[in-house]
Amino acid sequence: MKLAERMSRLGTETAFVVLAKAKQLEAKGKEIIHLEIGEPDFDTPRNIVESAIRALNEGWTHYGPSAGQPDLREAIAEEVSKTRGVRIEPSQVVITPGGKPVMFFAILALINEGDEVIYPNPGFPIYESVIDFIGARAVPIRLREENQFRLDVDELSSLVTPRTKMMIINSPQNPTGSVLTIEDLNAIAEISIRNNIVVLSDEIYSRIIYGVKHHSIYGIKGMPERTIILEGYSKTYAMTGWRLGYGIMPADLAEQVAKLQTNCNSCTASFSQKAGITAIKGPQDDVERMVRKFRDRRDAVVSGLNKIKNVKCLTPSGAFYVFPNVSAFGVKSAELADRILNEAGVAVLSGTSFGAFGEGYIRISYANSTANITKALDRLEIFFGKI
Repeated sequence: MKLAERMSRLGTETAFVVLAKAKQLEAKGKEIIHLEIGEPDFDTPRNIVESAIRALNEGWTHYGPSAGQPDLREAIAEEVSKTRGVRIEPSQVVITPGGKPVMFFAILALINEGDEVIYPNPGFPIYESVIDFIGARAVPIRLREENQFRLDVDELSSLVTPRTKMMIINSPQNPTGSVLTIEDLNAIAEISIRNNIVVLSDEIYSRIIYGVKHHSIYGIKGMPERTIILEGYSKTYAMTGWRLGYGIMPADLAEQVAKLQTNCNSCTASFSQKAGITAIKGPQDDVERMVRKFRDRRDAVVSGLNKIKNVKCLTPSGAFYVFPNVSAFGVKSAELADRILNEAGVAVLSGTSFGAFGEGYIRISYANSTANITKALDRLEIFFGKI
């Protein structure tokens, strides 16, 4: 069959490609330490699992409203109102199967062919993929190590043109773990308001943060009417396979996003939504325990990497990734990541998996046990010592 031209513009997530390669090597008997995939290695908290089982037994196995079950929309509106400091109504909430549909549907609903969307680079690869797919122009803003991988607001302002319709921000950030300050967000908000630009704020890692406070641009005056929050359960509650996310946006846009959902996947699984209520209304001890463990692992991996000659690694303030600088070895990032997998038995991602400006870096996920991280660091030290 002849594919539509637009398919040539659709990207992917390299993490899943590398995972498949790693699984092939494992099938041949090679031991692989997985530091490539971006999901918590913890089990979903038991109270959430039991809530889903109850929901299944109670018959929550049928279609629900496209925008989401009313009780979950109400619970999320109440929770996000507290955490962002702005009153949110249930009509502004759309429940989606994972966080990606919020991004996809919002861009589809708001961006025309030829419009420009500014996005972080290195950054989550699906931003650029979706922008390109719909025929808009993806405009990267470079995240630089010397600025702790936070975007430069003066550079951001210089990228704005009359065709700029949306800016995407992500804090805490994938792949670098950087966190935007309130000063950063105030400056971004000023640019947004002055130029009437929508902000898609990806806050999926908002609860996985270390020693700093998470700020949302949504809480800045003038921004609720021009901001879409992308949030969800995958990272915070170790629920990646549950496919449960949500968006916060103006109510009139929420109606259009719900319409797109009707046309795409009808609705989000009803029993997952019931479990979602339990997640945010129940005890948060498991979340706090996971974050403490992530922080310990972060400290171990940063310390270990910085002991390796010619490797330089900043200490991230959020998420569960590090983005070490490996440019001193003079090997392209993609080739280096491939060699690390095949020669050292450690699965990592090339920095260029997150955009052209990721050259010279690799991404390491520390969503693995401390024992495995220690073993991986030993292997990496041996590997880099041979280059």
